[in-house]
Order: sequence, then C-alpha cells, then structure tokens
Amino acid sequence: MEEELELNNLDDFLKSNQLVSVIRTLESDRKRIAHELHDDISSKLNVISLNCHLLKIPNLSPKESEEITQNIIEYSSKALNSSKKMAHSLLPPVLEKFGLHAGIEELCAEFSNDESVTVQYENKLKFDFEENESHIHVFRILQELLANSIQHGKATAIFVLFDEINGKKTCIYSDNGIGLDLKQVESHNGLGLKNIVSRVAVLGGDITIDSQLNNGISVVFNF
Repeated sequence: MEEELELNNLDDFLKSNQLVSVIRTLESDRKRIAHELHDDISSKLNVISLNCHLLKIPNLSPKESEEITQNIIEYSSKALNSSKKMAHSLLPPVLEKFGLHAGIEELCAEFSNDESVTVQYENKLKFDFEENESHIHVFRILQELLANSIQHGKATAIFVLFDEINGKKTCIYSDNGIGLDLKQVESHNGLGLKNIVSRVAVLGGDITIDSQLNNGISVVFNF
C-alpha cells in the first residue's frame, strides 16, 4: 500500500512537471508571437497609417501623391508577407497536410537556401499522420535548433537523423558551430534551450546535449 502511494505521488509529480513544461512552452510561443507582431507587422502598419494621413494634406503635387501611394502599396505588401510568414511559423501548411517528414524536409530546405550553411537530413522512421498533433513539438524543436546553430553557433554544416534506437523514435542532431559551455547553459536563455527541453518533456521523451566551445553541438532526443 505504501509502495503504491509512493508510485502515485511520483506519477503526480511527473504530471505536474509536464504541465509546467507545457505552460512554459505556450508562454514562450506567446512571447515570440507578441514580439513579431509588435516589431514587424505593427511597425509596418504604423507606416501605412502615417502615409494615409499624409494623403489628406491639401495641395499635394501629383508626384508627392504618387510617392505616398507607392509607400502605402509597398508596406501593405510587406505587412502581408510578414503575416503569411507568421501564419506559416504557427502551423506550417506542409506539416498539417503531409505530415512531419514533409514538414522537416521543407524546414531543412529553407535553412539550406542560405549559401553559408548546408543541412543534411535523413529519415529512417515512418511517422504516423494521426500523431501530427504531437509532431508539431518535434518540428518546433528542430526549428529552434536550426536557428540556434546558424544565428548563435555560426555553423556551416548541420546533420539531422531520425532513427529508432532501443525501440524509441529518436532524433540525432549535430552541427560544426562554435558550440557553448554547458556549465554556463543557464545563462543561455536566448538560445531557447529551456524551451527545447520543455517540448521534449511534453513529448514524454529524454534529451541529452553535448557541446564544447569551438567544437559544435550534439543533441539527441527521443519521443
């Protein structure tokens, strides 16, 4: 009876930790969306609004009216593109329609468009389309890792492999970037490592991160 009680307490503790992880992940996503809305789309809409008011100025020359109109058209187009990118970021259409494999292929191709980096992706798993709701976390983890490798790690080569190890679906990720000091990982909030760990917890998996300064980073997680 006592053992059963201890197991129940442990189960409650794990569920509580997972709930905290879910909340942290959701809050992180909300902050990112708010940041993009404020710094990107809102700033463009402010420019459009300002130019609309300028059109009300009396006795504008045809040239001035044309310049203001072009500004409105240009920034409207930029705001539209930004909103499309944000919608794609929130839920990539390829991921929703064709599953995780196609979503990762597109994601790696997008990052590979940067001539300064090559992304090699290999998949030995079959992803169940019915598990797409949880696969969004796998996609987000890779999205975060790729962004970190390029923006912070200055990597020029990235390798992504999905395989089954010890009966578990596993992702093996590595890059040749500048790496980081894991002893100081708590100070690397900007790298989104806590968000990555939280998403793995949501998936009920385990994660190991290995890195040394000037020797890249290796991340292995299962789900």
